[in-house]
Amino acid sequence: MGLFDKVFDPSPESLSMNPAEALAAICLVAIAADGYLSDQESREMDMLLSRMRLFKSYSTEMMTRMKDRLLQQLQQHSPSRLVEAANTVLPVELKPTAFALATDLVLADGSVTPQEQAFLDDLYRILEIPSEQALTIVEVMTIKNRG
Repeated sequence: MGLFDKVFDPSPESLSMNPAEALAAICLVAIAADGYLSDQESREMDMLLSRMRLFKSYSTEMMTRMKDRLLQQLQQHSPSRLVEAANTVLPVELKPTAFALATDLVLADGSVTPQEQAFLDDLYRILEIPSEQALTIVEVMTIKNRG
């Protein structure tokens, strides 16, 4: 890491977030992995997260503020930096969930770009999900998103 990297690209720990925000951050990076963040993808993310117990206490306004803050962090830092920061606070039991949600969001539009494939390949390694489990998640989410 160079001298200026420490000033202009702070460590993942400096991107403070709680486990719910960490999960949302991974989902946000997933829907932006193809280089384009559509309203439809954003609504899909909102729907998936709103059904989780982790977000039951979040009002629509709280979800919007959280997503806006995460978008700002995504613009200020690299996607990988945001994922690394999320990984540091995400409980082990939620890491497969995060990968499943990210995979679902990537596959939701029916196609997977090379950038999205690379993102999912990197994500399962960063989250330290066994390759067999990651493959099973991808297979199930592919079946879910076929129709």
